[in-house]
Amino acid sequence: MKILVINAGSSSLKYQLIDMENEKTLAKGNCERIGLEESFLTYKTSNGIKKTIHVDLPNHTKAFEQVEKALQHEEYGVIKSIEEISAVGHRIVQGGAKFLNSILVTNDVINGIEELIPLAPLHNHAHVQGIKACINTFGEEIPQVVVFDTAFHSTMPEKAYLYPIPYEYYEK
Repeated sequence: MKILVINAGSSSLKYQLIDMENEKTLAKGNCERIGLEESFLTYKTSNGIKKTIHVDLPNHTKAFEQVEKALQHEEYGVIKSIEEISAVGHRIVQGGAKFLNSILVTNDVINGIEELIPLAPLHNHAHVQGIKACINTFGEEIPQVVVFDTAFHSTMPEKAYLYPIPYEYYEK
């Protein structure tokens, strides 16, 4: 089983392809300067191949397309077909009180992450773009899971997770 792990930022997209059978990272890298001039993709395999590919990355969909090409590249790719990827995992910064566990991506989940954009405007907006780009690039057949940074803290007692600010801000 191979899992593609994604961390989409406002102008970047970090990725790792992990073979879960032996928990080995097959390839990893970063699409940088998405939506900006002089964008590029870095790519590194477990056997030491390193590439920097200068390519126009106007949005996250184009970045995913480049990740797909690199992973399957005839010379330095680590998979022959995108169908070798069993699932995609997305790291999401803010799940608020809405998402307390990892969850399969659905339209309702995407809408929920969008509703939380005001809590993490630079991050959640990019995460939604990354999820949608992944669906556009890899299709809906590959299951996607979102993992929220805030879920880690959801089991803490209230006295530990409430900030020392007026309670009305928490309620809002």
